[in-house]
Amino acid sequence: MDGLVQGFQTFLDLGPTVILPVAIFLLGLLFGQKIGKAFRSAVTIGVAFVGIFLVVDLLVNNLGPAAQAMVKRIGVELHVIDVGWPAAASISWASPVAALIIPLALLVNILMLLTKTTKTMNVDIWNFWHYAFIGAIVYFLSDGSLVQALIAAVLFQIVCLKIADWTAPMLEKYFDLPGISVATGSTISYAVLGIPMVKLLQKIPGINKLHADPKTIQRHFGIFGESLFIGLFLGLALGVLAGYDIGDTLNIGISMAAVMLLMPRMVKILMEGLMPISQSAREFLHKRFGTKDIYIGLDAAVAIGHPSVIATALILVPITVVLAIILPGNNVLPFGDLATIPFIVAFIVGAARGNIVHSVIVGTVMIALSLYMATDIAPLHTDMANNAQFNIPEGTNLISSIDQGGNLVNYVIYKLFSLFN
Repeated sequence: MDGLVQGFQTFLDLGPTVILPVAIFLLGLLFGQKIGKAFRSAVTIGVAFVGIFLVVDLLVNNLGPAAQAMVKRIGVELHVIDVGWPAAASISWASPVAALIIPLALLVNILMLLTKTTKTMNVDIWNFWHYAFIGAIVYFLSDGSLVQALIAAVLFQIVCLKIADWTAPMLEKYFDLPGISVATGSTISYAVLGIPMVKLLQKIPGINKLHADPKTIQRHFGIFGESLFIGLFLGLALGVLAGYDIGDTLNIGISMAAVMLLMPRMVKILMEGLMPISQSAREFLHKRFGTKDIYIGLDAAVAIGHPSVIATALILVPITVVLAIILPGNNVLPFGDLATIPFIVAFIVGAARGNIVHSVIVGTVMIALSLYMATDIAPLHTDMANNAQFNIPEGTNLISSIDQGGNLVNYVIYKLFSLFN
């Protein structure tokens, strides 16, 4: 088992920019493409994801420190530390259930495709760590029941795939991503309540008239309403809230403007490589199974490039910090996952059709719920970390994460299994 774990860890260490092109190349061959065409698509997609993750790194490396500086400046004192998704992922892959997650998840996805219970072929293998997370939670909850852990992981995967199917038309219509779905565990969790809440807001008199999206802002403010300048102004505001000096404030402003401008262009390159694969998949499935409906499941990074997603996330960073302070019963100090807010609000923004006002309102409610869930699950999250020999930050003995500790679907599954343990 240790050898199997090590083998999978070596594979995962290659990172999504290598794993995804390999998966796409193999899929291209499976769907009858010539080697040259499949290879070109795979390399193009790999290059696109290199660009996407470079822009994501630019976002995270600037937004993360600014958000953390804001937390320190305000002087928040809470005893559960949000260690962020990178720590949660490494802890998950080091759990006793991790070695079985990838083969089991692939098998489940294939069976669901064959039985037409999903339309998503999820090639985002690296993000299977979300399945490993809930599996590990239930493993420690059940005092080491591998069966319960794997059942929990499969339940989470099924929910992810079904929500990916549900939201795929939105990705095509609003994000201009035809044939694409997103089954990323952190993103889908905010869709369950987030999308219905958006629909509700749109029916409430007065609130339904509140509207602000990049096109509306540009219509009112001209050149200064372009997404480039929206990123600049929001970045500058964040720098001021973080207490940065003039140089650092200007730097984060320019960086956020760059994210707004570059991310959509990287996604266009991705679609250039993905469309031939998507077309081949549809033809293959129609010929053999009588269906053309197939979505390629990708990382949620493909959806965060929309200006409204970034704008909503930047506004929600200081709101999250304030929520942590004022919510009675919350013990989580937002930290590591403040920079991942774009990922968890993407579907909310899509459902709101880019309306930043509605997206911020719903995002605020959902993050408040996440803080409470992350607080409740912190002891088990910490048990996972101790098992993985993770170094708990000084000054606390409990950790959690907004990304997965505050994940609604995870939390429901965790509570379900709590009834039997």
